[in-house]
Amino acid sequence: MTTSAPGPARGEEVRAMDRAHVFHSWSAQAAVDPLPIASAAGCYFWDYDGNRYLDFSSQLVNTNIGHQHPRVTAAIAAQAARLTTIAPQHASDVRGEAAARLAGLAPDGFEKVFFTNGGADANENAIRMARLHTGRTKVLSFYRSYHGNTGAAITSTGDPRRWPNEFAIGHVHFFGPYLYRSSFWASTEAEECERALAHLEQVIQFEGPETIAAVLLETIVGTAGVLIPPPGYLAGVRALCDRYGIVYIADEVMCGFGRAGRWFAFTGHDVVPDLITFAKGANSGYVPIGGVVISDPIAATFDDRVFPGGLTYSGHPLACSSIVATIDAMKEEDIVGNAARIGSQVLGPGLRELSERHPVIGEVRGTAVFWALDLVSNRETRAMLAPYGGSSEAMNALLAECRRRGLVPFANYNRLHVVPPCTISEAEAKEGLAILDEALEVADRYYGG
Repeated sequence: MTTSAPGPARGEEVRAMDRAHVFHSWSAQAAVDPLPIASAAGCYFWDYDGNRYLDFSSQLVNTNIGHQHPRVTAAIAAQAARLTTIAPQHASDVRGEAAARLAGLAPDGFEKVFFTNGGADANENAIRMARLHTGRTKVLSFYRSYHGNTGAAITSTGDPRRWPNEFAIGHVHFFGPYLYRSSFWASTEAEECERALAHLEQVIQFEGPETIAAVLLETIVGTAGVLIPPPGYLAGVRALCDRYGIVYIADEVMCGFGRAGRWFAFTGHDVVPDLITFAKGANSGYVPIGGVVISDPIAATFDDRVFPGGLTYSGHPLACSSIVATIDAMKEEDIVGNAARIGSQVLGPGLRELSERHPVIGEVRGTAVFWALDLVSNRETRAMLAPYGGSSEAMNALLAECRRRGLVPFANYNRLHVVPPCTISEAEAKEGLAILDEALEVADRYYGG
């Protein structure tokens, strides 16, 4: 084991160890060149050269409470000193407290929580519950979606990461509302909503309602575009599910816990799902955990019937302690309210102002600390600055310029996502917008309209 002090030399050691031994996700291994990270705090992290980066990505859109929140790290340390791990068949005080707090955030009629290791297996188990509860098989989900990298979750996913992983059965995709790139020739939100719901009902009818167990939707589509559903859409989905006896699963893994300025994003759409999946912001990923908040009727299905699922680390004490501390801190520090205010007063107005100066920005959309810039090479044709499923010289140049200036946003194809921690201050948000303003000048060079 090396004992060298942090600095450039240590950074090179860390990089060398990584390249020698770490197999990276979603990557051709020979092309991986990771940035070694030495430390993090709040909305920033530092490399071994001492460079500071403003985290406009929240890593993978999960550090909602920021890096190294002292209350959460202290709770993990205290739990580790008292009871580091215990198998899920036993009762644990901190597991019960975490479940009670999660149920307390959910609508009435949700009393039980099944804990998993992350968002993918949360969706995996929600699908399993829906299939067993209904006795049906098929799961419907958006083409523009991401639900995780386990068997049913990745096949439910719509984006290209699904293509080499389609081994699960019974999955059907459909088009959700996306007015800027409408699949329905709509010109208004109302038209987009009406036509998208008509499309979904037609898919249900063509697939056979009696074969469909669940509709699985990200309340706000995350990685695939920060697509906020138009007014009435989710209520319409709920009505279709009720009409045909289908379970409605709300994937809140990315959009929950303050990201959209609410504890759960669906509460802004006058709708109550049957199952709620969570992970990421529930504890900012400090210790891996996710889960399913289960409505009472579905939970009752398993009162006298064995639920055929479980995980060794389900409800891990360290992870549960971090959920309890996160929820308590977010309530007492009004972190969810801060996210909503920063979005309405700083990020939203600031990003729309950037779109007036940078022609490469085709559309700005989002809420709270959940925003996307749809980047184009031509505003009239809406030609994407990078192709679906890929990147481009323009996007690579933009991201490199952001990083050179000390900003790390989240990117997907032709989109730049602005998704900082929910704890971000007005000054930090404005700092990030100023850097974006400068970096977008690089992208503007690729504008051909």
